[in-house]
Amino acid sequence: MFMLEYRALSWWYWLVTVGFLTAGVSGWPTGFQFAIGLTVFQLIHFSIRERSITAFPIQVRLGYLLLLLIALPEKLQLIYWIPTIGTWAQILFGYCTMARMVSLLPWNRKEAFSFDLLKRTFFSVPVRGNILQGLPSA
Repeated sequence: MFMLEYRALSWWYWLVTVGFLTAGVSGWPTGFQFAIGLTVFQLIHFSIRERSITAFPIQVRLGYLLLLLIALPEKLQLIYWIPTIGTWAQILFGYCTMARMVSLLPWNRKEAFSFDLLKRTFFSVPVRGNILQGLPSA
């Protein structure tokens, strides 16, 4: 059930990020800014490592950063609960909702958008690697 990938650098990035988000939703709003800063750092690091800004890990981090930035205004900070809970799910169980959502973008899928694709995308068991590798075919 648990999928603690502590040997992967990305897992540690997410762990520290969720620590900042947890601090933010617990009453330390500066934690949100630290989470955004670390996500920008991650985005740069993985862009250099992947050598392509269109690589799947970059798309996931960019989507995550956009969500964090959307939630930054004080009136929208309740939204931070979404990435906080989602990132804890990623850290503990390997389930990344953002990666699953990004996998549904037209340039990341090979089959037509359908209810069956949605069901398989969001209800398939987490896999090591990324959702594009582990999504069961139709």
